[in-house]
Amino acid sequence: MKKVPLRKCTGCGEMKPKRELIRVVKTAEKLDENGSVIVEGGVSLDLTGKKAGRGAYVCNNADCFEKARRARRFERSLSCRIPEEVYESMLAELERGE
Repeated sequence: MKKVPLRKCTGCGEMKPKRELIRVVKTAEKLDENGSVIVEGGVSLDLTGKKAGRGAYVCNNADCFEKARRARRFERSLSCRIPEEVYESMLAELERGE
């Protein structure tokens, strides 16, 4: 029998199978040889679970997302500040996918 990978929801704190959760990913900035930013890093939802970068997981519902947002758990686990407009766009994308 194959072992099912578990991840912890940043909202409710429950351990759930990785496939049931949605990943929030922080992508790194890409720099050229002079140190100038080519591609801006950012925070977004990873609905495929395959994007490169640091990730945090959340249940597929707006309640858990809001709970993690209010407690600043995404910012803590991704080690960065997340602007309100990024939260709003992620919440809208999450609600479209529900």
